[in-house]
Amino acid sequence: MKRVALFPGSFDPFTKGHEDIVLRGLNLFDEIIISIGYNSAKSNRYFEVTLMVEKIRATFAHYPSIKVETYAELTAEFAKKHNANYLLRGLRNTTDFEYENSIAQINRKLYADLESVFLITSPEFAWINSSIIREVHKYKGDVSQFLPYSL
Repeated sequence: MKRVALFPGSFDPFTKGHEDIVLRGLNLFDEIIISIGYNSAKSNRYFEVTLMVEKIRATFAHYPSIKVETYAELTAEFAKKHNANYLLRGLRNTTDFEYENSIAQINRKLYADLESVFLITSPEFAWINSSIIREVHKYKGDVSQFLPYSL
């Protein structure tokens, strides 16, 4: 059976930390779908979804097993539609674990075949945070060292 994983998130923006998790995930999965969700709790994006899709696709252009999709539904439902039995998630710290654990539990209740797989963020990327990058960018700071693409 093909091992398909979703890597869901708002990716506002997609960082080198996210890239690291995806590339390491290729050692575990046959296909990874980077899934940009429209999060109802985050109504105002800083970077347009279409821009992120374009930048992420370009980042992984040489990896045919990595796809990029958008969705506006429950992650578990989106996983079912794409025959994905895994959710790939990165953990930077214990706060991330607490949050991700709750989401993993509800996703498992919604779709029994959906297993969450957590990778600990590589130390050189553990401090990178999309919220901080947005703030630096907003005030014209150089964010190029945090992103796997140029803006």
